[in-house]
Amino acid sequence: MKMMKVFSKVKASSIKHIAIACVLLAIGKAGFAQQDPLYSQYMFNIQAVNPGYVGTWDAIGVTVLSRNQWVGVDLAPTTNTISVQAPIRGDRVGVGISVVNDKFGYVDRLAVFTDYSYKIPITQGGTWLRFGLKAGFSNYMNDLNAYSLVDQDDPAFQGVIEQRFMPNFGIGVFLYNPKYYFGASVPKVIEHNVDNTVNQEYTINSDLRHWFFMGGYVFTLSDVVKFKPSFMAKMVTVAPFQVDLNANFLFAEKFWIGGMYRTKSDFGANVQVIVNRKLRIGYAVDFSNTGIYKNSYGIHELMISYEFNTLKTIFESPRYY
Repeated sequence: MKMMKVFSKVKASSIKHIAIACVLLAIGKAGFAQQDPLYSQYMFNIQAVNPGYVGTWDAIGVTVLSRNQWVGVDLAPTTNTISVQAPIRGDRVGVGISVVNDKFGYVDRLAVFTDYSYKIPITQGGTWLRFGLKAGFSNYMNDLNAYSLVDQDDPAFQGVIEQRFMPNFGIGVFLYNPKYYFGASVPKVIEHNVDNTVNQEYTINSDLRHWFFMGGYVFTLSDVVKFKPSFMAKMVTVAPFQVDLNANFLFAEKFWIGGMYRTKSDFGANVQVIVNRKLRIGYAVDFSNTGIYKNSYGIHELMISYEFNTLKTIFESPRYY
Protein backbone atom coordinates (compact mmCIF):
# COMPACT_ATOMS: atom_id res chain seq x y z
CA MET A 1 0.00 0.00 0.00
CA LYS A 2 1.12 3.52 -0.71
CA MET A 3 0.65 4.62 2.89
CA MET A 4 2.94 1.85 4.16
CA LYS A 5 5.56 2.78 1.59
CA VAL A 6 5.48 6.40 2.73
CA PHE A 7 5.71 5.55 6.40
CA SER A 8 8.68 3.21 5.87
CA LYS A 9 10.64 5.99 4.19
CA VAL A 10 10.40 8.36 7.10
CA LYS A 11 13.26 8.30 9.58
CA ALA A 12 11.74 6.57 12.56
CA SER A 13 14.38 7.91 14.93
CA SER A 14 13.16 11.45 14.48
CA ILE A 15 9.98 12.63 16.18
CA LYS A 16 9.89 15.46 13.65
CA HIS A 17 9.63 12.96 10.82
CA ILE A 18 6.98 11.00 12.66
CA ALA A 19 4.84 14.12 12.74
CA ILE A 20 5.44 14.77 9.05
CA ALA A 21 4.56 11.16 8.26
CA CYS A 22 1.05 11.79 9.54
CA VAL A 23 0.68 14.39 6.79
CA LEU A 24 2.12 12.10 4.16
CA LEU A 25 -0.32 9.35 5.08
CA ALA A 26 -3.06 11.65 3.80
CA ILE A 27 -1.69 11.38 0.25
CA GLY A 28 -2.41 8.51 -2.10
CA LYS A 29 -3.92 7.55 -5.44
CA ALA A 30 -7.44 7.83 -4.15
CA GLY A 31 -6.66 10.83 -2.02
CA PHE A 32 -7.16 10.90 1.74
CA ALA A 33 -9.02 13.70 3.43
CA GLN A 34 -7.91 16.80 5.24
CA GLN A 35 -10.37 17.42 8.05
CA ASP A 36 -11.51 20.81 9.32
CA PRO A 37 -9.78 22.18 12.44
CA LEU A 38 -10.81 20.86 15.84
CA TYR A 39 -11.43 23.09 18.88
CA SER A 40 -11.53 22.15 22.56
CA GLN A 41 -13.28 25.39 23.54
CA TYR A 42 -15.99 24.83 20.94
CA MET A 43 -18.73 25.96 23.36
CA PHE A 44 -17.34 29.52 23.22
CA ASN A 45 -16.24 29.41 19.56
CA ILE A 46 -19.40 28.19 17.81
CA GLN A 47 -19.14 30.73 14.98
CA ALA A 48 -16.21 28.76 13.53
CA VAL A 49 -18.55 25.91 12.55
CA ASN A 50 -22.10 27.32 12.66
CA PRO A 51 -23.11 30.60 10.96
CA GLY A 52 -26.42 30.56 12.84
CA TYR A 53 -24.50 31.59 15.96
CA VAL A 54 -23.56 35.09 14.76
CA GLY A 55 -25.62 37.87 16.30
CA THR A 56 -26.35 36.03 19.55
CA TRP A 57 -24.10 38.22 21.69
CA ASP A 58 -26.16 41.47 21.66
CA ALA A 59 -22.77 43.08 21.01
CA ILE A 60 -19.99 43.60 18.51
CA GLY A 61 -17.67 40.75 19.47
CA VAL A 62 -14.18 39.58 18.53
CA THR A 63 -12.77 36.14 19.29
CA VAL A 64 -9.12 35.17 18.81
CA LEU A 65 -8.07 31.55 19.29
CA SER A 66 -4.70 29.81 18.94
CA ARG A 67 -4.45 26.01 19.10
CA ASN A 68 -1.09 24.20 19.23
CA GLN A 69 -1.17 20.42 18.93
CA TRP A 70 1.55 17.99 20.02
CA VAL A 71 3.65 20.67 21.70
CA GLY A 72 7.33 19.69 21.57
CA VAL A 73 7.06 18.03 18.15
CA ASP A 74 8.52 19.95 15.19
CA LEU A 75 6.04 21.00 12.49
CA ALA A 76 3.08 19.87 14.58
CA PRO A 77 -0.40 21.19 13.71
CA THR A 78 -1.28 24.77 14.62
CA THR A 79 -4.57 26.57 14.11
CA ASN A 80 -5.08 30.32 14.47
CA THR A 81 -8.58 31.75 14.24
CA ILE A 82 -10.03 35.24 14.40
CA SER A 83 -13.75 35.91 14.12
CA VAL A 84 -15.91 39.00 14.38
CA GLN A 85 -19.68 39.14 14.76
CA ALA A 86 -22.35 41.79 15.32
CA PRO A 87 -26.14 42.08 15.45
CA ILE A 88 -27.78 44.61 13.12
CA ARG A 89 -31.31 45.85 12.34
CA GLY A 90 -32.49 45.67 15.91
CA ASP A 91 -30.58 42.41 16.51
CA ARG A 92 -32.84 40.37 14.20
CA VAL A 93 -29.93 39.96 11.74
CA GLY A 94 -26.41 38.87 12.62
CA VAL A 95 -23.31 39.28 10.45
CA GLY A 96 -19.72 38.16 10.89
CA ILE A 97 -16.43 37.20 9.33
CA SER A 98 -13.90 34.54 10.29
CA VAL A 99 -10.33 33.82 9.19
CA VAL A 100 -8.72 30.45 9.94
CA ASN A 101 -5.08 29.55 9.25
CA ASP A 102 -4.39 25.85 9.72
CA LYS A 103 -0.87 24.38 9.37
CA PHE A 104 0.42 20.81 9.67
CA GLY A 105 3.92 19.94 8.56
CA TYR A 106 4.30 21.77 5.25
CA VAL A 107 0.54 21.90 4.66
CA ASP A 108 -0.83 25.44 4.85
CA ARG A 109 -4.55 26.12 4.64
CA LEU A 110 -6.22 29.53 4.86
CA ALA A 111 -9.99 29.98 5.00
CA VAL A 112 -11.88 33.30 4.89
CA PHE A 113 -15.65 33.21 5.34
CA THR A 114 -18.43 35.72 5.94
CA ASP A 115 -21.43 34.77 8.07
CA TYR A 116 -25.07 35.84 8.03
CA SER A 117 -27.96 34.82 10.29
CA TYR A 118 -31.61 35.73 10.69
CA LYS A 119 -33.57 34.96 13.84
CA ILE A 120 -37.22 34.26 14.42
CA PRO A 121 -39.01 33.99 17.80
CA ILE A 122 -40.06 30.53 18.95
CA THR A 123 -41.58 31.33 22.35
CA GLN A 124 -42.47 34.48 24.26
CA GLY A 125 -40.01 33.44 26.94
CA GLY A 126 -37.01 34.40 24.83
CA THR A 127 -36.32 31.29 22.77
CA TRP A 128 -35.05 32.05 19.27
CA LEU A 129 -34.11 30.15 16.14
CA ARG A 130 -31.44 31.51 13.83
CA PHE A 131 -30.86 30.39 10.26
CA GLY A 132 -27.30 30.95 9.09
CA LEU A 133 -25.31 31.08 5.87
CA LYS A 134 -21.54 31.04 5.32
CA ALA A 135 -19.83 32.14 2.11
CA GLY A 136 -16.13 32.42 1.37
CA PHE A 137 -13.07 30.59 0.09
CA SER A 138 -10.12 28.44 1.10
CA ASN A 139 -6.50 28.28 -0.06
CA TYR A 140 -4.42 25.10 0.18
CA MET A 141 -0.71 24.41 -0.34
CA ASN A 142 1.53 21.43 0.45
CA ASP A 143 5.20 21.70 -0.60
CA LEU A 144 6.12 18.04 -1.14
CA ASN A 145 9.73 18.91 -1.96
CA ALA A 146 10.30 20.09 1.63
CA TYR A 147 9.78 16.67 3.25
CA SER A 148 12.78 14.67 4.44
CA LEU A 149 12.60 11.20 2.87
CA VAL A 150 15.08 8.38 2.37
CA ASP A 151 14.08 8.14 -1.31
CA GLN A 152 13.98 11.71 -2.59
CA ASP A 153 12.91 10.47 -6.05
CA ASP A 154 9.59 9.03 -4.92
CA PRO A 155 7.09 10.37 -7.51
CA ALA A 156 4.41 10.76 -4.83
CA PHE A 157 6.46 13.55 -3.21
CA GLN A 158 7.60 15.70 -6.10
CA GLY A 159 6.26 19.16 -6.79
CA VAL A 160 3.63 21.11 -4.90
CA ILE A 161 0.01 20.32 -4.20
CA GLU A 162 -1.84 23.60 -4.20
CA GLN A 163 -5.10 25.29 -4.93
CA ARG A 164 -5.17 29.01 -4.38
CA PHE A 165 -8.91 29.68 -4.55
CA MET A 166 -11.65 27.25 -3.61
CA PRO A 167 -15.03 28.99 -3.16
CA ASN A 168 -17.53 27.44 -0.82
CA PHE A 169 -20.62 28.05 1.27
CA GLY A 170 -22.14 26.60 4.42
CA ILE A 171 -25.44 26.48 6.27
CA GLY A 172 -26.51 26.20 9.89
CA VAL A 173 -29.37 26.50 12.37
CA PHE A 174 -29.09 27.57 15.99
CA LEU A 175 -31.88 27.29 18.60
CA TYR A 176 -31.22 29.09 21.88
CA ASN A 177 -32.38 30.98 24.94
CA PRO A 178 -30.37 32.18 27.97
CA LYS A 179 -30.28 28.65 29.45
CA TYR A 180 -29.63 26.32 26.53
CA TYR A 181 -28.65 25.97 22.90
CA PHE A 182 -28.83 23.36 20.15
CA GLY A 183 -27.45 23.63 16.64
CA ALA A 184 -26.62 21.79 13.44
CA SER A 185 -24.45 22.92 10.55
CA VAL A 186 -22.45 22.07 7.44
CA PRO A 187 -19.70 24.74 7.26
CA LYS A 188 -18.52 23.68 3.77
CA VAL A 189 -21.08 22.18 1.40
CA ILE A 190 -18.87 21.93 -1.71
CA GLU A 191 -16.11 19.31 -1.70
CA HIS A 192 -12.78 20.15 -3.40
CA ASN A 193 -9.80 18.07 -4.60
CA VAL A 194 -6.32 19.45 -5.24
CA ASP A 195 -3.69 17.96 -7.57
CA ASN A 196 0.07 17.49 -7.49
CA THR A 197 1.56 19.98 -9.96
CA VAL A 198 4.18 17.42 -11.08
CA ASN A 199 2.36 14.09 -10.83
CA GLN A 200 -1.41 14.49 -11.08
CA GLU A 201 -1.91 10.82 -10.24
CA TYR A 202 -1.65 11.88 -6.59
CA THR A 203 -4.44 14.09 -5.29
CA ILE A 204 -5.90 15.02 -1.93
CA ASN A 205 -9.36 15.97 -0.72
CA SER A 206 -8.74 19.44 0.65
CA ASP A 207 -12.35 20.19 1.62
CA LEU A 208 -14.74 17.49 2.71
CA ARG A 209 -18.32 17.96 3.84
CA HIS A 210 -18.49 17.92 7.65
CA TRP A 211 -21.70 17.72 9.68
CA PHE A 212 -21.70 19.29 13.14
CA PHE A 213 -24.26 18.88 15.92
CA MET A 214 -23.95 20.79 19.18
CA GLY A 215 -25.86 21.54 22.36
CA GLY A 216 -25.61 22.68 25.95
CA TYR A 217 -27.74 23.40 29.00
CA VAL A 218 -27.14 25.56 32.09
CA PHE A 219 -28.31 24.21 35.47
CA THR A 220 -28.43 26.51 38.52
CA LEU A 221 -26.99 24.60 41.48
CA SER A 222 -26.91 27.53 43.92
CA ASP A 223 -26.78 31.32 44.01
CA VAL A 224 -23.11 31.24 43.03
CA VAL A 225 -22.63 27.98 41.13
CA LYS A 226 -23.97 26.90 37.74
CA PHE A 227 -23.33 23.69 35.84
CA LYS A 228 -23.22 23.47 32.03
CA PRO A 229 -22.84 20.14 30.23
CA SER A 230 -22.34 20.46 26.48
CA PHE A 231 -21.47 18.36 23.45
CA MET A 232 -20.29 18.66 19.88
CA ALA A 233 -20.56 15.77 17.41
CA LYS A 234 -18.83 15.67 14.02
CA MET A 235 -19.45 13.43 11.04
CA VAL A 236 -17.35 13.16 7.87
CA THR A 237 -17.28 10.29 5.39
CA VAL A 238 -13.59 9.35 5.75
CA ALA A 239 -13.30 9.40 9.54
CA PRO A 240 -15.03 7.81 12.55
CA PHE A 241 -17.96 9.59 14.14
CA GLN A 242 -16.49 11.90 16.81
CA VAL A 243 -18.08 13.36 19.93
CA ASP A 244 -16.75 15.90 22.41
CA LEU A 245 -18.38 15.86 25.85
CA ASN A 246 -17.73 18.76 28.20
CA ALA A 247 -18.82 19.56 31.77
CA ASN A 248 -18.22 23.10 33.06
CA PHE A 249 -18.92 24.82 36.37
CA LEU A 250 -19.39 28.60 36.60
CA PHE A 251 -18.59 30.33 39.88
CA ALA A 252 -20.04 33.76 40.75
CA GLU A 253 -20.52 34.56 37.04
CA LYS A 254 -16.75 35.10 36.86
CA PHE A 255 -14.89 31.84 36.48
CA TRP A 256 -15.50 28.72 34.37
CA ILE A 257 -13.69 25.44 35.02
CA GLY A 258 -14.41 22.09 33.43
CA GLY A 259 -13.30 18.82 31.92
CA MET A 260 -13.58 17.25 28.48
CA TYR A 261 -13.70 13.77 26.97
CA ARG A 262 -13.39 13.13 23.24
CA THR A 263 -14.01 9.77 21.63
CA LYS A 264 -10.76 7.97 20.74
CA SER A 265 -9.54 8.39 24.35
CA ASP A 266 -8.72 12.12 24.36
CA PHE A 267 -9.34 14.00 27.60
CA GLY A 268 -8.60 17.45 28.91
CA ALA A 269 -9.53 20.46 31.01
CA ASN A 270 -10.43 24.09 30.39
CA VAL A 271 -10.78 27.32 32.35
CA GLN A 272 -12.13 30.76 31.51
CA VAL A 273 -12.04 34.09 33.37
CA ILE A 274 -14.77 36.66 32.70
CA VAL A 275 -13.85 40.31 33.23
CA ASN A 276 -16.78 42.78 33.40
CA ARG A 277 -18.83 40.46 31.17
CA LYS A 278 -16.91 41.83 28.18
CA LEU A 279 -13.40 40.39 28.25
CA ARG A 280 -13.02 36.60 28.42
CA ILE A 281 -9.74 34.72 28.61
CA GLY A 282 -9.84 30.96 28.23
CA TYR A 283 -7.32 28.13 28.19
CA ALA A 284 -7.70 24.41 27.41
CA VAL A 285 -5.30 21.47 27.45
CA ASP A 286 -5.84 18.02 25.92
CA PHE A 287 -4.00 14.75 26.40
CA SER A 288 -4.19 11.21 25.08
CA ASN A 289 -2.51 7.87 25.74
CA THR A 290 -2.35 6.93 22.08
CA GLY A 291 -0.22 7.62 18.99
CA ILE A 292 2.02 10.64 18.70
CA TYR A 293 0.49 12.20 21.83
CA LYS A 294 2.85 10.00 23.86
CA ASN A 295 5.84 11.88 22.42
CA SER A 296 4.48 15.37 23.00
CA TYR A 297 3.42 17.72 25.78
CA GLY A 298 -0.23 17.70 24.85
CA ILE A 299 -2.47 20.12 23.01
CA HIS A 300 -2.79 23.70 24.25
CA GLU A 301 -5.42 26.20 23.24
CA LEU A 302 -5.71 29.89 24.21
CA MET A 303 -8.80 31.97 23.49
CA ILE A 304 -9.56 35.65 24.07
CA SER A 305 -12.88 37.32 23.29
CA TYR A 306 -14.12 40.87 23.78
CA GLU A 307 -17.51 42.55 23.42
CA PHE A 308 -17.05 46.16 22.39
CA ASN A 309 -20.51 47.47 23.10
CA THR A 310 -23.99 46.21 23.89
CA LEU A 311 -27.33 46.93 22.29
CA LYS A 312 -28.83 47.23 25.77
CA THR A 313 -27.37 49.40 28.50
CA ILE A 314 -28.20 46.73 31.07
CA PHE A 315 -27.48 43.05 30.64
CA GLU A 316 -30.76 41.15 30.82
CA SER A 317 -28.88 37.91 31.52
CA PRO A 318 -25.29 36.69 31.43
CA ARG A 319 -24.02 34.94 28.30
CA TYR A 320 -23.21 31.30 28.97
CA TYR A 321 -21.99 30.32 25.51
